[in-house]
Amino acid sequence: MPITNDIVLRPRFKMNLNHDHSTVLKVFEDTKATNKMYKIVRVDDHVFIRLPTHEQQFWSPQLHLEINEVGANNSILHGLFGPNPTVWTMFMFLHFVVAGLFIVFGIWTYSNWSLDTSCHIQLGVTVMMVVLWFVLYLAGRHGRSRGKAEMHRLYDFMNTTLRSNGLD
Repeated sequence: MPITNDIVLRPRFKMNLNHDHSTVLKVFEDTKATNKMYKIVRVDDHVFIRLPTHEQQFWSPQLHLEINEVGANNSILHGLFGPNPTVWTMFMFLHFVVAGLFIVFGIWTYSNWSLDTSCHIQLGVTVMMVVLWFVLYLAGRHGRSRGKAEMHRLYDFMNTTLRSNGLD
């Protein structure tokens, strides 16, 4: 599974399948009942594959599959790797807070600079927000690299499930 862009924190992929989407969804639904190694949840045309709870860590990924019908016997499987939605929401919230503080302190810095008053503290906090954004980005990259082996396990499980049911 090549990741074409090193910057992306949530890798994506797409597969064309020569079966209708209800057959593909049924395969994952049936696998859910027989499989004990992975947690599989299906909601409409979406399938979520996770590691068992006792193996999950903070940055453990999940595989989100969306199976869309293209024709009578064709479907497209869209895959997205990402952390637990709670972790992702917290991560995005922190990015939002850093961006908001950057804007507020940037405006405050510019206002003080325009008025020829001291703006060293505001400028320092503005620069610190840029540094904090890089730290958050590097933390996300670190989390993705720690979860890479688990991403491969999930991807291999998905491929094995499809192949074993003749859907490759």
